Formats: sequence, C-alpha cells, structure tokens
Amino acid sequence: MSDQTVVRQLLEHYKTGQRDFSNAMLRGQNLLHLQLSEIDLSRADLRQSRLGKTNLSRSTLRTADLSEAILWGTDLTAADLHGATLREADLSGAVLTQAQLTNANLLKASLSGANLSKANFDHSLLIEADLQSGADQQTNLSHASFKGANLSYANLGGALLYQANLEGASLCRAVLVQRSPQLLIPTNLTEANLQGADLSYADLSGVILQRANLLYTDLTGTVLSRADLTGATMPDGSVHD
Repeated sequence: MSDQTVVRQLLEHYKTGQRDFSNAMLRGQNLLHLQLSEIDLSRADLRQSRLGKTNLSRSTLRTADLSEAILWGTDLTAADLHGATLREADLSGAVLTQAQLTNANLLKASLSGANLSKANFDHSLLIEADLQSGADQQTNLSHASFKGANLSYANLGGALLYQANLEGASLCRAVLVQRSPQLLIPTNLTEANLQGADLSYADLSGVILQRANLLYTDLTGTVLSRADLTGATMPDGSVHD
C-alpha cells in the first residue's frame, strides 16, 4: 500500500467520525496542515513523520513513537503524550499548552519558541533538549511542571519559566543564558519552584530568580553571575536581599 493511500484512508475514516487509530503504522508519512483534533494515535508508529502545522489538539498519543518527527508549529493543545517517545523530534513553535508529557522521552528534542504553558513534563527525559527562545518567539514554560524531570545539558536560554515547578528536577550543566548577541531576553524563573533541584555546574548568568524557591537546591559549581536573586529562598533557607 502506497504512502498516499495510507494517509487518504486515514482521512476518509476520520471524516466519517472515526477517531480511534491506535497502533497505526504511519512512519515517514506526510501529514502536514491537517485537521485531526481529538484523534487517538496511542502506540502509533509516527517515526520521521511530517506533522507540521497539523491540528492535533486534544489528541491522544500515549506511548506513541514520534522519534525524529517534524512537528513545527503543530497544535498539540491539551494533547495526551504520556510516555510518548519524541527523541530528536522538531517541535519548534509548537503549541503544547496544558499538554500531558509525563514520562515522555524528549532526548535532544527541539522545542525552541514553543508554547508549553501549563504543560506537564513530570519525570520526563529532556537531556540535551533545546528549549531556548528563538529570534522571533520566546519559549513559554510558565506554570509548566517538570517535577523530577531530567533536563541535564538542556538549553533553556531566554525561556519564560514564571512559576514553573522544577522540584527535584535535574538541570546539571544546563544552559539558562541566551548567548546569541542578537537575543537579549533573560531566562525568567520568577517565583519558580526549584526545591531540591540539581543545578550543579549549570550556567544561570543573568537569570531572573526573583522570589524563586531554591531550598535544598544543589548549586555546586553553578554560575550565578549577574543573576537576580531578589527575594529568593536560598538552599539554606535564608531569603536573599
């Protein structure tokens, strides 16, 4: 069966009201600019598929494999991606507000300029993920939850992390400073919860940490030059002036 036939059949069934396409084999398929809200693609094989600008809002993608998939600008609002594999996927500019990504694998994924407000990344793997703000759009992680997530070596330069929950998360050697001379957006962790997080050897130069909770946080070798710690609760429980 040709690739075009597979996609055409899916669209035909979707238009008749079918939403359950769990376990679908869609590896490498072209699914650009489609309207597929509320579709169920649980456990689907979507490796190397192209889903740019497709509407997948309120979709179910639990434990689906989206490794190396192209999802730039994709609407994943309130999508269920629990346990999904998004290794090296391109989610640049995607909308993932209120999405569930608990226990997801986002190793080396690109989320630059994505809207991840109120998304849940608890216990997810984000090692070497790119979450830095782009030249035209700031990565929005406000109110997002990364409780127990692994963000080691991740790039969060210029991201908005207002009131984000990073309790117990690993940010070992993470980069939270925007290094591009064209971008002067400081990473904003105002009122973020970093209690018990591992920030060892992370670069937080110039980062805004106003009223952030750093209680019991590991700051071994952490670079905090020019960081704004006004009102922050420090690892020993003291409040920074």
